[in-house]
Amino acid sequence: MPICPIDTGRYGSIEMRRIFEEENRLQKMLDVEAALAEALAEVGEIPQEAALMIRSKAVSSIVTVDRVKEREKITKHDIAAMVEVLSEECGEYGEYVHWGATSNDITDTALVLQLKEAFSIIGNRLTSLIETLCSMAEKYRDFVMPGRTHGQHAIPITLGFKFAVYAAELARNYERMMQLSKRVLRGKIGGAVGTMAAFGEKALLIEEKTMSRLGLEPVEIATQVICRDRFAELMLWAALLGSSLDRIAVEIRNLQRTEIMEAAEGFGEQQRGSSTMPQKQNPVDSEKVSGLAKLLRGMVIPALENIPLWHERDLSNSSNERFTIPLCMILLDEMLITMENVLKNLRVYPENMLKNLELTRGRIMSEAVMMKLARRGMGRRKAYDTIRKLSRKAIAENKSLLEVLESDPEVTKYIDRGELIETMNPKNYLGKYRELIDRAVSYAMSVINLKSTP
Repeated sequence: MPICPIDTGRYGSIEMRRIFEEENRLQKMLDVEAALAEALAEVGEIPQEAALMIRSKAVSSIVTVDRVKEREKITKHDIAAMVEVLSEECGEYGEYVHWGATSNDITDTALVLQLKEAFSIIGNRLTSLIETLCSMAEKYRDFVMPGRTHGQHAIPITLGFKFAVYAAELARNYERMMQLSKRVLRGKIGGAVGTMAAFGEKALLIEEKTMSRLGLEPVEIATQVICRDRFAELMLWAALLGSSLDRIAVEIRNLQRTEIMEAAEGFGEQQRGSSTMPQKQNPVDSEKVSGLAKLLRGMVIPALENIPLWHERDLSNSSNERFTIPLCMILLDEMLITMENVLKNLRVYPENMLKNLELTRGRIMSEAVMMKLARRGMGRRKAYDTIRKLSRKAIAENKSLLEVLESDPEVTKYIDRGELIETMNPKNYLGKYRELIDRAVSYAMSVINLKSTP
């Protein structure tokens, strides 16, 4: 009976979940055993017939998950169990199975093969999401809205500007993935403590030929296990990407507040927001992204603690990695799918943006007036103090900032009413937003257009 929500199909795509299913993990380990046997035969270490036999039997439909598990009850060692079952299937050539290898030559390299498949899916989803954000940056480039700091109105911004910021951030995460893939997607054939002693004089050639068959580069050096800083970097990157997705989700959740309602998740005709409140339309997908991001960040600690193993290895990393690494990839997959869906179905309310710009009755344009006065000769410090006092006066007297400004002789000495109206138009105080959006979109698109498959 399923316990984990992933097992029920709630999270992660079918293709991502298949990568980390028991049968695929077993097949990857069998692939490593077969590639090693072929490399050994090619350099004359074992008979060619043995390599052919091992390759023919190294399939999960023969060496099945159930058979290996049954044998593991006796061996109390999953890799030894697999090796025994495969050896028995190979008959007289079974003695050449696992020749010179140690368990983590097989398990670590198989894990990397799984991650290579997972990276391809994650990379494609991330590319699509970046393209969507770039498109939305263009579409909503001129949709003026309140910029907010500390949860309060700051100065105007545009919705397209926000999306351009997110596109650039996710592009940086894509670059990081390409960089870390060169360190993470490496296999190991080094034997008991990594010195390759059991493989003899041709050890380096055996390693080269094994990795070539698997489409991997070898690690530069390792002990019995691939050094866990590589997988810790993977988990840190996953948490980083997850946090970037969380950032977008949090913004959408805030913009969907009843009091703001400048953007909102799509909501299906038959969808329910509450079991008791018929009016509710909740940002449940964005909240899911935020919730899963918390889980990803929580997985970073065990990944870091896996780095300092005893001497050339111990087993304290193995049990938690069986959870964290597959979960990390499956959850990222789910988050990317969900965020893409949220953005493509986003409801945008420009009329509420304009209405909210007027909430402070012009005070959102205080900086614009201050800088105009400073440039006209008042000086920045005096202009700041003047506008700060007049803003407080506008609140106290329940007036618009424009009303207070146009009746103040210190202000009108430098700016007349017509200029004040022009200065306080939010559309006139957006700086170089067009150029900055173009720059961010150009960068993001260049990153994904220059991509290479991990």
